[in-house]
Amino acid sequence: MNRSSSRSPSELRLLPILHGRPQAAAAVTGSGDYPGLSGTVRFFQTDQGVVVCAEIRGLPRGELPCGERIFGFHIHSGNSCGGSPEDPFADAMSHYDPDGCEHPHHAGDLPPLFGNDGYALSLFLTNRFSVEEVTGRVVIIHSHPDDLTTGPSGKSGEKIACGVIRRTGGACG
Repeated sequence: MNRSSSRSPSELRLLPILHGRPQAAAAVTGSGDYPGLSGTVRFFQTDQGVVVCAEIRGLPRGELPCGERIFGFHIHSGNSCGGSPEDPFADAMSHYDPDGCEHPHHAGDLPPLFGNDGYALSLFLTNRFSVEEVTGRVVIIHSHPDDLTTGPSGKSGEKIACGVIRRTGGACG
């Protein structure tokens, strides 16, 4: 994993990165209870870490004026979105955590998704993993925000959407 760099984060040129082809992506789909939930999570390897860009539609909406939903968002260690009617994404397994860190310091602990009338857009940089390390694993969207305290999953609730991270053919940086 490339956790250090000779370039400062201020030198990260975001627009050219986002206009390029990601090295990996996950097509996210909702469980049977959330059939309209879909989106894409793209992974761009840079010298400073991985730029993650998530665009999700069909998220459950809040019912109160100040109740727009916040969703847990993680990379899990499994390599499949399979499961059972009781746990549709059971094969996703637990949070991706190759270093055995305490929650919320798992490599797979990501910033939450903030619903905006059923839509979420998230863009962030992380040095917790490389694109190569997470290719083949899954991204999960949970029904509740991660509390960033409770192990192992932050009381983030049921898994409502899943996508397998697949190589796209873009060059790794």
